[in-house]
Amino acid sequence: MADNPGMRGPRDRERIDIHQEHEVRYWTEKLGVTPEELRDAVEAVGPMASAVEQRVRGRSRRGAQ
Repeated sequence: MADNPGMRGPRDRERIDIHQEHEVRYWTEKLGVTPEELRDAVEAVGPMASAVEQRVRGRSRRGAQ
């Protein structure tokens, strides 16, 4: 099934598709990261939004210490 930017069902909210420009834009703004940082996080932990967010938040906390 093709990703339709107008249809935001539960599956779309749980996963990050780094191949969709609108999703990259949404998640980089939501998480406060660059597109490269988002792609690195997805590559490291997979596309689940909760895992990516946890990785990004953990990275910023470690950098602040």
